[in-house]
Formats: sequence, C-alpha cells, structure tokens
Amino acid sequence: MAAGRKRSIATELSVADTPLAAALAHVLGSNFPQLDWAAVQHPAIAPLLSARPLSTGELLFAQGQHTSAFYAVLAGEIETRFTAEDGRVSAIEMVGAPRLFGFAAFATQQPSRYEALATCPTRLLVLGNAAYEYLMDRVPGFARALLRELAQRFDGTLHLLETSRHASAAERLAVALQQVRRHGGAQADAQGWLPLQTTQAELATLAQVSRQTVNEWLRKQAGQGALRLGYGRLWVRA
Repeated sequence: MAAGRKRSIATELSVADTPLAAALAHVLGSNFPQLDWAAVQHPAIAPLLSARPLSTGELLFAQGQHTSAFYAVLAGEIETRFTAEDGRVSAIEMVGAPRLFGFAAFATQQPSRYEALATCPTRLLVLGNAAYEYLMDRVPGFARALLRELAQRFDGTLHLLETSRHASAAERLAVALQQVRRHGGAQADAQGWLPLQTTQAELATLAQVSRQTVNEWLRKQAGQGALRLGYGRLWVRA
C-alpha cells in the first residue's frame, strides 16, 4: 500500500472518530476552503447532527427513493450508480472522504435519480433539515459556497456532455480526470503527488469509453510520468 493511501486512511479514521461538530467543520472546510468554518463547531449544531455506519455492500438509498438528508463521507467510500429496468448497472462515481453527496434529492424533495451503496465499511455524517437550516441561516457564506459548488458540478457535467459529443477518447478522459480531481478534497504529498480516489469503471462512465480504453490511456499517461497508478486510486501532479 502506498504511503499516500496510508496517510489518507489515517486521516479518514481520525476524522470519523472526532465529535460530529468538529467532523462537520473538517468536511466543510475541505470542500469550501475559502471560508472560515470555526462557527460550525458551535455547540448548538451538535444535537442536529448524526452519524451512520454502513457495512460493505449496504444500500444507503435506492434509485427512486425520497431522502430526508444529505451526507458527507467521514471514512470509507460510497458508489453512486444508475440501475436500468433490465438490471444493468452504470456507475456514476466513487465518493470518498470528505465529499458531500445526495444534495439534489434532499433539496428538491424529489426521488433520487441514482442509488448509493457502500463499497467498504463506511461512516457517514448525516445532515437533515435542522442541520441544513442552521448552516443556511447561521453560517455566513455557506449558501454562496454551496451554490458555487453546485454550479461547478453542473458545469463539469455540461463539459463532459460536450466532450462526449465532439472530443476524442483521450480528451474525454482528460476532462473526466479533471472532474475527479476537482472533487477529490485530498492534499498533495511531499513529492508533489495528489491522490485521487477513482476507478477505471468510474472514468469509463464519466468519459463514455470502454474500460479497455481507460486502461490503455492510464498506462500511457503513467509511462509519460503524468500520473501514478494504484488499486482504486491514482496520483497526479499537483
């Protein structure tokens, strides 16, 4: 196991073991580093938070299900995916710590368009209506930061749609990797390598190419020194 992954796991576990208000401050500080999240550790928010453990393969919510919260990964990993009527599964992305997810279905009060399940033992921070209202009403700048994050995700989706129609496979894969990098939330190591938690299946889904094409492209990039490969993870230059 690479040293960068060891540090990542240690960070996940340490965050997962902290009080929930402090864990929330870490999650939001990682996702919105431009803001000061000291106010999030106020004792008033602690009773509004909860944690949920998931075992490997456990479903958090199903496609078409209404949800009453959105979530942050404290430790472990969540796979989001579509399931077709014929049972075919299409992965969307792998969500690792300290990513936020599940906001669209929660905010719109519409059924979720995808399902989410744990790929390994996972612990989540659960943010329901009370916590959401506290953050929106009492944490300065949270609403703007959240809107910016959602706009960036939407822009990334549009970019992927554009490249899927007009760009080469290599160009689509480069855009997909940029999207994974934007949502990574990790820090570069001492050698300047930034870890990204992703899989060939996720990149193939984002870029709309085959897994064989992803494998060939990643190996070519690794051979050129642009990235390093690992199981379920890769490293790019910061």
